[in-house]
This record gives sequence, structure tokens and C-alpha cells, in this order.
Amino acid sequence: MPIEKTIEESFDRSFALYRDLVDSLDEATLSSKLPQLPSNTLGQQLWCVVGARESFSKAITANQWSGFVCSLETTTSKTSVADALRRSATAVSIVLKTIDSYSDVQTRLIIDLLEHEASHHGQLIRYLYGLKLEIPESWKSKYALK
Repeated sequence: MPIEKTIEESFDRSFALYRDLVDSLDEATLSSKLPQLPSNTLGQQLWCVVGARESFSKAITANQWSGFVCSLETTTSKTSVADALRRSATAVSIVLKTIDSYSDVQTRLIIDLLEHEASHHGQLIRYLYGLKLEIPESWKSKYALK
């Protein structure tokens, strides 16, 4: 399988995990922090995911880092978060499909974004456990969670 296809499939799997996560959450949970630990809110974790997707999409297109931006203005609305995750996933997918051959810089940026997606998976697993939330089946399967 060509590497470009493998990369697209990796992103698609990550995007699906985030959709499943948001679908499983109550809106009030987006404002939750990990108890007795320094943390931001669960919604702010997702804000970072959206911002990274938007920022890296621009950087991959420009073939250079262009700075961090995030269009998600509120992290407490489930609809807003879900819409932003969907839009940002679409932006990444479009960028990946429009590049015929990745430059070295684009390859590095793509890998960095995949790492960022996975880093937040790990962080969000801590939130699921720490807040005693139901873990979506797709997360259980992907990460062998109980």
C-alpha cells in the first residue's frame, strides 16, 4: 500500500475515535477538569486537537510552519466542538488528498500531526478514567481499555 494511503487511513481512524468520543460525552463534561490535578478542561483538550489540525493543514499546504490558530471559540458546547472537529478533519483530509508527493517538510509536519493526535488520545484516556466516564467501544478496542 502506498505510504500516502496508509497516512490517510491513520488519520481517518483517529478522526473516527474523536467523533466517537464526543458522541459519548454529555455537554457538561466538556467543562470537567481532572480532580485534584493541574489540568485544563476536557473541552480545552479538544480545542488543542482542532487547532493543531487547522494549523498543520495550513503548514502542510505552505510547506512550512505558519503558526498556531484555532477557530473553535467555545469549548463548552458539544455541537460547536463536534462541528469544529469535523471541519478540521475534513481540512486535513483535503490537504492530504491534494498533495501528489510529500516534500520532506510536509512529511515531517504530517508525522508531527499524527503524533499530536495520538498524544491527545493518551491524555483523553486519562480524562475518561479520572472522570469515571464511559469509554467508547472504539477506544476500548483500539487501546485495549476496560
